[in-house]
Amino acid sequence: MKIRLLLLLALLVTPSMVLAAEPDEPAIYVIKQGDTLWGLSDRFIKDPWYWPNMWSKNGQVTNPHFIYPGQKLRIFPDHLEFVPKEQVVVVPQQAPSAAAAAEVLQEVAAEKTYTLYGTEGFLVEKGFKPYGLVVGTQHDRTVMGVDDIVYTDIGADRNAVSGDKFSVFLKDAMVKHPLDNEEMGSKLIPLGTLQLTDVERKSSRAIITKSFREIGPGAYLLPYKEQRRREIKLKSCSSDLKGYIIDSYSGGRVIAAGDVVYVDLGTSQGAEAGNMLYIVRDVTIDQKYVEGRIDKLPQELLGAVVILEPGKKTSVALVVKSIDTIYKGDRLVSQTK
Repeated sequence: MKIRLLLLLALLVTPSMVLAAEPDEPAIYVIKQGDTLWGLSDRFIKDPWYWPNMWSKNGQVTNPHFIYPGQKLRIFPDHLEFVPKEQVVVVPQQAPSAAAAAEVLQEVAAEKTYTLYGTEGFLVEKGFKPYGLVVGTQHDRTVMGVDDIVYTDIGADRNAVSGDKFSVFLKDAMVKHPLDNEEMGSKLIPLGTLQLTDVERKSSRAIITKSFREIGPGAYLLPYKEQRRREIKLKSCSSDLKGYIIDSYSGGRVIAAGDVVYVDLGTSQGAEAGNMLYIVRDVTIDQKYVEGRIDKLPQELLGAVVILEPGKKTSVALVVKSIDTIYKGDRLVSQTK
């Protein structure tokens, strides 16, 4: 009798123990208007840079920046995954984790912004001429800084007066396109600012009021623009953009997250400040192993850039993510709605 009773208790207790041991069902979130992979990654797993993993592992997401209302997302403690369209999602009614997450899931992640400092430089096309030049320095010094005296070729014949301010730039080497060697423009690197103190008919004396780097003879002068920090918000691409990274601020061959780069896309191609572009590279295969059955492999995702300041044919951009080593000449794509 005792044995039968123990067996009966075992049968009654075991199922409840099994149920208790089952892990909580993941919370299900339905994508709303305005959601982005960036925002969802930031909110639910506290890692905004997780989005490339979501993109690469979910074939139904053709655009890593845009996802669509109605898509369903499973929320796990350490990762997110999209529910395939053919699956029917049943949301647990009494799962504590889902109930607790429900309140958080109602919020849309804050919009991400990037800062433009004004010291990133830019490219100018062949034939560009500055407003003026630094033509000499006090005591013929080659390196000048704040409060040092320099001389310019800007004078009263150009309506210059004492107190006028100018931005100072270094004209760097001509940037050539990595693919076809086309001359894309010369790199102008901000050096600082100066203010005219004594003005002659065709020349002037000036004092350096700010310096980011050393200033010397031959530096370019452009009309002064106050270099205020500006916040650049992510903005969807209005057209399909395809281009290349053509150079970096540092001029180095290897590029990583945090680096400023120059790209061959500008306003004439539809590029706008805030556009996010994805850095990709074609994967090459040895045809002798595939016997003609494969002609192309999926592209390798390397990272992402955000356009900070577009010019007519080129733009300044910031590398916001690097999953692998990035080089000049790597491709950029935007996947639009």
